[in-house]
Amino acid sequence: MPSNPFSDTEQLRAEIAVAAARMIAEDGADYGSAKRKAARQILGPHKIRGDLLPDNAQIEEEVRQHNALFFAETQPARLLLLRRLALELMAELSQFSPYLTGAVLNGTAGEHSDIYLQLFSESAKDVEIFLLNKNISFAVSESPHFRSGQAPVETLSFLTPPPQSEGVHLCLYHIDDLRGNVKAAAGKRPERANADTLRRLMEEEETE
Repeated sequence: MPSNPFSDTEQLRAEIAVAAARMIAEDGADYGSAKRKAARQILGPHKIRGDLLPDNAQIEEEVRQHNALFFAETQPARLLLLRRLALELMAELSQFSPYLTGAVLNGTAGEHSDIYLQLFSESAKDVEIFLLNKNISFAVSESPHFRSGQAPVETLSFLTPPPQSEGVHLCLYHIDDLRGNVKAAAGKRPERANADTLRRLMEEEETE
């Protein structure tokens, strides 16, 4: 009996998602590079059809399952530490309307995860001056805008003081980007959360 092409595609996509999730959870790879490397491992050095690549939501779910299976004794404590540190940072940066995003928010953060905050201000220079006044040295790079088609945004990266020495990345947006872009679609996990939303999330997860 001939195989079902759709089933074959779904199976390959699932295998790529599992392999990518392992790289993210164990090596700290980003989603894009993990997806590409996993696809090459499974499909070889051939041109890969777009429909064979899992989306980030599928990979994220596999990261959750990987964490639950292999890091159940350590990952929850690691996640809690990063979320508490994120709350401290958000309090210090409150004048810039900070929102948490990424693995620390969605609950998949592991040993290699950093804290990602989106800040909103009239000028990126305001944030730079704030950090310099706190004697925080930072590196400058760019990150994709959360709106597709928009120019990348300046990103300031630094390590928190010892003993934590955790990586922090501040993605700097104009204050106008804040309007209408912080709500999650119904039934979906929020892509960003302010301090109050993060606290509620942590309280809800504690009671589960």
